[in-house]
Amino acid sequence: MREKILKKLSGHPVSLAVLNFGLFTVHSNGRIIGIPGFLVETSAGEKVLIDTGFPEKYAKDIQMASTEDNLGEFGELLELTYENQPVAQLAKLGISKDDLDYVVITHTHIDHVGNIGSFPNVPIIIGKEERDLEKPIYWRGKKPLEWPEEDYVLITEDTILGENFEILHVPGHTPGELSILLKLPESGSILLTSDAISRESEIAEGCLDATNPEQAINSANRILELARQKNAMVIYGHGPQQWKELKKAPDLYK
Repeated sequence: MREKILKKLSGHPVSLAVLNFGLFTVHSNGRIIGIPGFLVETSAGEKVLIDTGFPEKYAKDIQMASTEDNLGEFGELLELTYENQPVAQLAKLGISKDDLDYVVITHTHIDHVGNIGSFPNVPIIIGKEERDLEKPIYWRGKKPLEWPEEDYVLITEDTILGENFEILHVPGHTPGELSILLKLPESGSILLTSDAISRESEIAEGCLDATNPEQAINSANRILELARQKNAMVIYGHGPQQWKELKKAPDLYK
């Protein structure tokens, strides 16, 4: 592993795009959830991709890939084509993968880490506890992905990436879970919880899907308090109703 010292962004966030990486239904409760990624652009033209969606093999053949990974134990992908892969979603914004300054991996479950190896020469920001694992977590014991040979910026505490752009270290859902807190000129503060809080009701339900539920609840409550202090809009990791209401790329939050 090539560990890289964080180079802070020179600009501040001016736009946030919500990327549509697909639609999924959870068998146990019938929840239909979106699979989000995000693209943040700064006043200096810097571009940060947050999460990378499901692996490309799902766009090639959903049924074959789902069978290979036993995804049917949990749910079913309702929508995932090449249009829901990072390159196509970035293209909606007029951006190519070569334009990226950083890729942030909030955690290494299948729907966030699937294309981690698709951005050569772009440094990867990730929780240290996550990168210390032999392989990305992926899905219920299946670990087909290898760590790509890239530069890694390892996060062990809340870290300022740039003006109005903070990466929050929020372990619990997974060992190295990350969330993002940023401020935009018009929309104000926005908290991207990722799966530190997948849906609004998750804390009350006990964060039962977490690697460490107690730690997950503590992390979730902490970032919600930060959001309250900043009067921030909260975008949950997989909020069923919220997903329908969010603006998607090419529309932007500014």
